[in-house]
Amino acid sequence: MNKQIIHTEHAPAAIGTYTQATRHGDVVYLSGQIGLEPKSMEVVEGGIDAQIHRVFQNLRAVCEAAGGSLAQLLKLNVYLTDMSHFPRVNAIMAEYVPQPYPARAAVAVAALPRGVLVEIDGVLGL
Repeated sequence: MNKQIIHTEHAPAAIGTYTQATRHGDVVYLSGQIGLEPKSMEVVEGGIDAQIHRVFQNLRAVCEAAGGSLAQLLKLNVYLTDMSHFPRVNAIMAEYVPQPYPARAAVAVAALPRGVLVEIDGVLGL
């Protein structure tokens, strides 16, 4: 298998047994990003909006490290501890991801790592 590990210092280091992303051919599988600031590895302050912005900034950094951009996203999976935040995800996502938007799923979950409110993973096509 032709697998390449993607890593950048501009996104949080993995906090478990995974990598930031894995590339296979022209497809990059992006691990879930949460609202961690890459240098301090602390959750950003400012609530849901700040966390969503940080998640997209982290995803952008990993996409760029893989040689792509958020415009090349094929699929996103959004995990929220409170579905009432879904409109905020839509509004903030539109600031980072241009149309046509990728396929997407949104799932309510009981809890996320570090007590964050949102996590997003995805698939990037190069």
